[in-house]
Amino acid sequence: MSRMKRKKLSLAVRNALNAGVVVGLAAPLAYGQQAVDSATQPGSQAAEQVAQGTQAPPPPVVAQQPTPPQVPAPTTTPPRIEKIEVTGSRIPISPNLTSTSPITQITSGDIAIQGLTSVEDIINRLSQAAPDYGSNVSNGSTGTATVNLRNLGASRTLVLIDGRRLPAGSPLYWATDLNNIPAPLIQRVEVLTGGASAIYGSDAIAGVVNFIMNDHFEGVQFQYNGNGYNHQQHNGISSAVAARAATNPAQFAVPGDVGLTGVVNDYNMLLGSNFANGKGNATVYFEYRHQAPILQGQYDYSACALAAAQTDSAPQLCAGSSTAYPGRFLNSVSGRSFTIANAAGDVRPFVSATDQFNFGPYNYFQTDNERYLANVFAHYDAFPNARVYGEFDFSDTRTIAQIAPSGVFFGPIFTLTNANPLLSQSFKDAMGITATTPGQVIIGRRNFEGGGRQADIRDTDYRFVVGVKGDVLDGKWDYDFWWQNGKVVYQQTYLNDFSKTRTQRALDVVTDPATGRPACASALDGTDANCVPYDIFHTGGVTRAALDYLQTPGLQNGYTDQSVVGLHVTSDLGSAYGWKSPYANDGVGVAFGIERRVEKLSLTTDQAFTTFDLAGQGGPVIGLSGQYTVIEPFVEVRVPLIEEKPWAYLLNVSGSYRYSNYYTLSQTTNSFGLGAQWAPVKGYMARGSYQQASRAPNVIELFTAQGFNLFSFSADPCGPTGTATLAQCLRTGLLASQYKAPILDNPAGQGNYLQGGNQNLTPETSKSYTLGVVLTPIPKFSATLDYWNIKVDNAIGQIPSNLALSQCIAVGQFCDLIHRDALGTLWLSGGGFITGTNLNLSQYKTDGWDVSLNYVYDLPTSWGTWGSLLFAFAGTYVNEFVKTPVPGLGSYDCAGLFGTVCGVPQPRWRNNFRTTWSTPWNWDLSLNWRYFGQTSLDTTSGNPQLSGDFSTVDAKIPQRNYFDLAASWNITKNWTLRGGVNNIFDQDPPVISNTIAGPPFGNGNTYPQMYDCCGRNFFVSVTAKF
Repeated sequence: MSRMKRKKLSLAVRNALNAGVVVGLAAPLAYGQQAVDSATQPGSQAAEQVAQGTQAPPPPVVAQQPTPPQVPAPTTTPPRIEKIEVTGSRIPISPNLTSTSPITQITSGDIAIQGLTSVEDIINRLSQAAPDYGSNVSNGSTGTATVNLRNLGASRTLVLIDGRRLPAGSPLYWATDLNNIPAPLIQRVEVLTGGASAIYGSDAIAGVVNFIMNDHFEGVQFQYNGNGYNHQQHNGISSAVAARAATNPAQFAVPGDVGLTGVVNDYNMLLGSNFANGKGNATVYFEYRHQAPILQGQYDYSACALAAAQTDSAPQLCAGSSTAYPGRFLNSVSGRSFTIANAAGDVRPFVSATDQFNFGPYNYFQTDNERYLANVFAHYDAFPNARVYGEFDFSDTRTIAQIAPSGVFFGPIFTLTNANPLLSQSFKDAMGITATTPGQVIIGRRNFEGGGRQADIRDTDYRFVVGVKGDVLDGKWDYDFWWQNGKVVYQQTYLNDFSKTRTQRALDVVTDPATGRPACASALDGTDANCVPYDIFHTGGVTRAALDYLQTPGLQNGYTDQSVVGLHVTSDLGSAYGWKSPYANDGVGVAFGIERRVEKLSLTTDQAFTTFDLAGQGGPVIGLSGQYTVIEPFVEVRVPLIEEKPWAYLLNVSGSYRYSNYYTLSQTTNSFGLGAQWAPVKGYMARGSYQQASRAPNVIELFTAQGFNLFSFSADPCGPTGTATLAQCLRTGLLASQYKAPILDNPAGQGNYLQGGNQNLTPETSKSYTLGVVLTPIPKFSATLDYWNIKVDNAIGQIPSNLALSQCIAVGQFCDLIHRDALGTLWLSGGGFITGTNLNLSQYKTDGWDVSLNYVYDLPTSWGTWGSLLFAFAGTYVNEFVKTPVPGLGSYDCAGLFGTVCGVPQPRWRNNFRTTWSTPWNWDLSLNWRYFGQTSLDTTSGNPQLSGDFSTVDAKIPQRNYFDLAASWNITKNWTLRGGVNNIFDQDPPVISNTIAGPPFGNGNTYPQMYDCCGRNFFVSVTAKF
């Protein structure tokens, strides 16, 4: 029988197995009895499953399941069951074998029952995933959604579609963009823990996420998915907002209850048909999705930037930014600061408690996102042993991220003279301006009149796959020869930011001798005839003409491009040549092949970005361009030693190796893996794996031009409140005359950090191992427990800015990285900064446990038929997450911590527990419990690397429990209705001081990429299938 015919016979079996059949299921329970009714309709895929004696997919689960075991034999003679390919191996295996590494599987049923329409939400529900870029990131948004397994970073997680890697999603961030993957088209997701570079190549250090798509469809399907948030304000923080609203009602307001916001509308259509008498199939998918934005000002806990108040009666208060409205004007000589009091231009002392700017309401909690997607899959059996196939993916995603208004951000020092007609005498006196002495003024003034800054980002993705696969030598060897190209075209327009050059000109104002009116000096001398005076010295003085002159768009364009050509060859040497153990049923499996991959990236920025002329940026954004080519031969072997013997039910070993030659970088890596499984008796199996993986430096890490960014810098240790001695401060480049100078402290709490690429970087390496057990002692029950341990050496990173400064102060180390400007500061625009370019220097070590339990309970039939209950539990315990930023300077463990050093919360324990009642009445009901364990602020840990001041109100994030309720109803054989509520009790997210929960992944005084930010989420889905 030809390979293609064997495939057709086993299609239903393979689909059932790959859908995640729970061990021991004996009835199609996917969505209750209606699943049986719809499954038996002619032409349906499920009907083919039932007809051939296989099982339909199970109820939704999210669990670390073993690869499913052998399906119970049908009563009739079964067709030959073809082996299937499981993530983590290129060798197809028999259904009775499992993966040697833990694999978490998410089925299409899981996705549907949760009401999720974006892939990032699907992944973020996993207990192994940590927050990364996505729709809840506003300040620093890349317009992408990325996956970060084990909190080791998105660049150390490899993302695949049908076993093939995807290109970087943006020239700003080297990680796959999940926005390009259509959630409704996913058949299942497989998440592999630990290194897999020997199988898939670079980047597979923390693990692999493989999306298996529905690429063989027959019929027509239309679907609508919608959801939105509802919230009742019940947080005590409202009193803090009300207190500020009483003194500054223009900027602070207590929000009312939220009816429905952040609405998502998703429309998709799936078409498919066989042709040429079943030799081919074409499947086409279209989707349109729009996500409305959510403002932080809609919620009490994010209506202002919170700070610890240090009192029991009011533990938190509304803070803000010193870049304020109507402004903060700092006399650089006296160190005193003032604000504008009235329309006459009089000044009064600036009072932080009442005059700071409330930037919270402007920021997006959820970005504005619009997306178009199209996918085409086709294959044709051109010859009995050769199938030609192709795939085309297209997505066009536009994201608008908004943050607080731009302005004049405390730099540089402005020289204001007595000749400026906009200055009142009150202002001149405060700044020491006389007829002969100009004032040296540092200004922090928010563009209150111009509105929030917006990053308008558009990513257009194209991906082509063409190939041929089949078998040769009478079916003894299978091959797959393919080429793919993926390209992402990136565009960004940054709106409502200020030009620093134009601001300098607009504040240099004199009297026009011809008109007697204020005019820019640059307009009179011909330097800039378009200049309009920027009158920030009187309330209400800013004109529309001035805003039009100052607000300058920034433009970026770029692309990422990935081309891969590969040849994979596999064989079951047992059936082909009799190569198998005398004690095993299955033969030796082998896979080998070669891949050639070219990665390219280019980013072009306009003059405003390149020269750091945009005031609201952390530093210049400088274009870059680079590429590399890698050739990788690989081999994998799987040897079943013992199967189904009285003295041992299963013993299996495997090994893999990949050699990677980055010849354009003159670098090579070697990756390998070992695995084993042992089951002394049926239903009780131990498994383990060891992997050495690698990650080559990516184009951004290698070729990014050096430029400035910002780091958190609340107080200079050599400033007025600092504790460093004069001798220590001299080591940092400070002059003795500048010691304790008030200007050393930045009112905005930020310093300059020089970052950039390094073409001398070498690949990271990791060693990981897993040990676990798989238990299936009784029908309809399965349990897995797996220990995982991952260590990353030679990790690419930077010497943290605060660490460099503290080490220089303490022991004189890294002092060459400290660069003070002429005034001694590390924050003014004039040369003050700390260097932190890319280096191979860090080490990560993390380990923990994954556990899953699955059980199907048939309800008693004594009172009638009531269906079944499915219990699915999956959890992760993190034992440690140790980072060594710089060798020899100590380590710190961030497991169970969060903060400015450890970053996003990393609970030691997270779990999902779903209970689904599948009824015989055409509907199902499902309840899910999501749990996040308690975390503590890193400065409370006692580790000297993390020690620091803290407030008791920020010391802990309590445990969080979310409950989700969903229902599914098969109205007819063609129509299905689903709906539900996620976070049914409207649980608020944990609230932390804004300076701790900082961008990009901290937003609105919390961590919205981890915790539910915006209240209850109601969802509904309607599917029509014909």
